[in-house]
Amino acid sequence: MASVCPFAKALRPDDSSVKKHSENQSKFQTDSEDKGKTCPFAKLHKPDDSSTNNPSEEQNTPQVDGKDKAEGESGNSAVIPAKCPYGFDSQAFKIGPFSCVICQALLFKSSRCVPCSHIFCYACVSRFKDCPLCGADIERIEDDVNLQAVVDRFIDGHARIKRSHAETDPVGVENEKKTIVYEDVSLERGAFLVQHAMRAFRAQNIESAKSRLSLCSEDIREQLNVLGSTSELCSQLGAVLGMLGDCCRALGESESAVLHYEESVEFLQKLPCEDQEIVHTLSVSLNKIGDLKYYSGDLQSARSYYLRSLNVRRKAAKLHPNVSSQVLDVAVSLAKVADVDRSLGNEDAAIEGFEEGIKLLESLTLNSDDLSQEQRCTSVMDFLKSQLAEKQPAIK
Repeated sequence: MASVCPFAKALRPDDSSVKKHSENQSKFQTDSEDKGKTCPFAKLHKPDDSSTNNPSEEQNTPQVDGKDKAEGESGNSAVIPAKCPYGFDSQAFKIGPFSCVICQALLFKSSRCVPCSHIFCYACVSRFKDCPLCGADIERIEDDVNLQAVVDRFIDGHARIKRSHAETDPVGVENEKKTIVYEDVSLERGAFLVQHAMRAFRAQNIESAKSRLSLCSEDIREQLNVLGSTSELCSQLGAVLGMLGDCCRALGESESAVLHYEESVEFLQKLPCEDQEIVHTLSVSLNKIGDLKYYSGDLQSARSYYLRSLNVRRKAAKLHPNVSSQVLDVAVSLAKVADVDRSLGNEDAAIEGFEEGIKLLESLTLNSDDLSQEQRCTSVMDFLKSQLAEKQPAIK
């Protein structure tokens, strides 16, 4: 069974897209209102108001349209255009009208800088003394409640999966399959929220990421109630809960993190172990619970979770013996279990685990082109050997 990421469509937008960005947000919103559309967000996907193409045709052929524009512009000047670091130039992916240019995710706790009035997420701009856009001194930061309300309505109306009417309204079921078009990318609704959560998490806007993932989790649970525990939904919810655990862990909420990881494990265990992506996510969640137990001083519980992760990875390695990443995962789990054994005073068991990990890595054949795997293998091997070396003086 091929490995399938439950959120494969939640990747970054294609940087090769060269659609022309609208001049600014206010013009964008005014022009959308002039079109006479009922929904204020209906035209979010149309970045160029000067285009005379039909909207549906524009969605079907975005690359051709962008190519024609690029060719037309390239003939006007031989000068290399300046590139905006925040993505406002035509060659980079676009920042949507409701996105923060710092974290590149949807605005969360929208905040306006005084006196320049540029708007960012509070967690993002609070790290700066000067405006990241214009460089003006920030005298104070004010909440923009009205804009945040618009962003929240956009999320509720266009980004969330609603299935309360699914059983009685066939048309409603079909509507739930629609994608959302924002910036340069078209995504399914749940994947859209996950993408923006990942952007926020990468930019250390953890509260924003947690909020988006919580909404996504609620929506998937609603689908589970209607459609039952399908493999796809269990996989998605398991992944989202794991990311929620990461958010709680980053915020120092260890107990909440453990609860999210444990629930993630519960859903992922329902799925077939042939899928490498699911196995990896499951084993990582178990290891993260073990880490939190280890740091809290509960070594027996930590060993229990590490051992469960090791068993999951051993089974996966037997099913896929030629996949080097699976073998590396087993070696990592052996190191974790052995390290706890040493802390518990089980020195013989610890040495046995370290030696098994070393033998496993020595028998591993890596692709010379895969530098990341080679570096990871070297790192794990160095750790295992260093742990064995600690005991050598006592043996002599």
